[in-house]
Amino acid sequence: MAMIEIYTSRFCGYCMRAKSLLQDKGVGFKEMDVNSEPGLRQKMTERANGSTSVPQIFINDEHIGGCDELYALERSGQLDPKLAA
Repeated sequence: MAMIEIYTSRFCGYCMRAKSLLQDKGVGFKEMDVNSEPGLRQKMTERANGSTSVPQIFINDEHIGGCDELYALERSGQLDPKLAA
C-alpha cells in the first residue's frame, strides 16, 4: 500500500474534497495541519517545489499537487495504480 501524506488546514474545502476522495478509495493517509506546528508550512513549501497552497499531496514521496491534480489523476485512471504501489 502506498504511503500518502497530505498537508492541510482546518477549514479548507479543497482539503476536505481531497481527503474525501482518498477515504472513498479506502486508503489511509497521514494528515499534517500546516497551522498546528511552526515550520510545517515552510517544510511543505520546500517539498512542494514552492507551492504554498493547501492541500499538497504526496504519494510515496512523489509530489502529486493539490486537490485538482488528485482528481485529474482519478479521471485519467492513474490514481489507483499510484495508490496500489
